[in-house]
Amino acid sequence: MSIPGLDAWLSTAPGRYVLDWEQRQLDAAVADVFGFHALQLGLPHGDFLRANRIPLRLKAGEFGAIDLQCDCTALPFASLSTDLVVLPHILEFSDQPHQILREVERILIPEGQVIIVGFNPISLWGAKRKFDRSGEFPWNGSFLSVNRLKDWLKLLGFEVDRGTLGCYLPPVDQLKWLQGLQFIESAGNRWWNFAGGVYVLRAIKRVHGMHLITPNWRNKSVRAKALRPIAQKESNEGH
Repeated sequence: MSIPGLDAWLSTAPGRYVLDWEQRQLDAAVADVFGFHALQLGLPHGDFLRANRIPLRLKAGEFGAIDLQCDCTALPFASLSTDLVVLPHILEFSDQPHQILREVERILIPEGQVIIVGFNPISLWGAKRKFDRSGEFPWNGSFLSVNRLKDWLKLLGFEVDRGTLGCYLPPVDQLKWLQGLQFIESAGNRWWNFAGGVYVLRAIKRVHGMHLITPNWRNKSVRAKALRPIAQKESNEGH
């Protein structure tokens, strides 16, 4: 099942603008994540794992050019098997976003990472969504605020590591308008960074009470007193 209007929207000027920004952010975010298994769930139009060096990288979801078709609320992966999961615009277009996050928490290893991409309701994009009744992407989604996501992640044992907001330009359809309003992008980063149209949020799965056990490489010196009786005994035998 596809999201209504997604393909058409991604071919528009604002669609390309958002996808290009997200691709740059994800390239930077995944470059320093290591392990054995990485997973992208949703929005197969973007290759958000391309800058990552994990050997096994999969795209999964319910539609599109994916490696594995699956139900994102019941992921066909073993528990504690995945190092990195990227969720681009899947939570806000699902009827069960909590369950998807629970599944992500289940399959991630301790200290594994999840990166969430979503539309910010506290933005010009969020304002347009309130008045748009077309039923098409992205206005048919339930935009989730950064604070709400942080609360959900905390309940699941995640620690939010960092977040980035961008796409401050209004969601206009004409490329010439987007090009003419580029100054808003730099001004938004400086003056109202909370109001970016899109956010990228990274969190780490923490397991409380778990600590790394390392070998004790320190050589313990033998006390001189332990050697003294033996030395005395050998001396007596010599007489």
